[in-house]
Amino acid sequence: MIEHDHPVAAGQQAPDADRDGRLRTIVRARTGRPGAIAEAAARRIRPDSLVGPSGKLMVIAADHPARGSLRAGSDAMAMADRADLLDRMLIALSRPGVNGVLGTADLLEDLLLLGALDRKVVVGSMNRGGLAGTCFEIDDRFTGYNAETIDRMGFEMGKMLLRIDPEDPATVATMEACATAVSQLAARQRVALVEPFISHKVDGRVRNDLSTDAVVRSVAVAAGLGTTSAYTWLKLPVVDDDPEGMERVLAASTLPAVLLGGEVPDDPDAAFRQWEKVLRLPTAMGLVVGRTLLYPPDGDVAGAVDTAVSLL
Repeated sequence: MIEHDHPVAAGQQAPDADRDGRLRTIVRARTGRPGAIAEAAARRIRPDSLVGPSGKLMVIAADHPARGSLRAGSDAMAMADRADLLDRMLIALSRPGVNGVLGTADLLEDLLLLGALDRKVVVGSMNRGGLAGTCFEIDDRFTGYNAETIDRMGFEMGKMLLRIDPEDPATVATMEACATAVSQLAARQRVALVEPFISHKVDGRVRNDLSTDAVVRSVAVAAGLGTTSAYTWLKLPVVDDDPEGMERVLAASTLPAVLLGGEVPDDPDAAFRQWEKVLRLPTAMGLVVGRTLLYPPDGDVAGAVDTAVSLL
């Protein structure tokens, strides 16, 4: 059994000595006993439910780096320092009401070795092949977790991104891969968390269409993927082009939906107010937020997380 340091105390930034100790714990395991990762997964205490006492799910997301997307706010390389990211993740996961985490294998395994995933809903990120800013971004191949590994590791969910570009034929391959993953996860009674967008190339870069009509269309497509929708949840953006936009978005399906945080907003308070309103809708089951909470403008990770949790 790997000896590990305790996660960062609630609300505290990690001292350098604690950070060094955590890094040594991880490196010792990865170099001397990589089987410790599977052992840590096997002894992880799984959550009793996909939702917390509030009846909602609060997930901290950090699967962005594997897509080459390191920006948070004005800092283009904010997520490039893994030790700093782990510090922020440990603070966020220690806060009351946070009951989930989303990441790729490298990050989740670091957190497993640090003993930080007990009783958390663990969501493995599956398709990371559509690297940000590349000419092949829409061809979003499954280069991360697969259904078999998510099941073997004892994780609760697998997350996939489905960007639908009406003018890019590579879209259909991603759709097929997502449909297969939905079916394979359902066969193992694991939840598929599908994040759909209608997307377009603008000046050579993929841009997601966040108009209400586009998001409604993406929901309709995503809800029908796979051989069953029994274990499918949706991860959806909050639209603001229409006062009743989110009512229309969530009315497009009966599937449980969580709201995504997206980029670090210029006005976090406005984003919080918007989330609070949408979370009152019947199928809105929680939040999946990353950079907005991990890299708040004032640097107070604990405060940003607590504010988000209070909305639930």
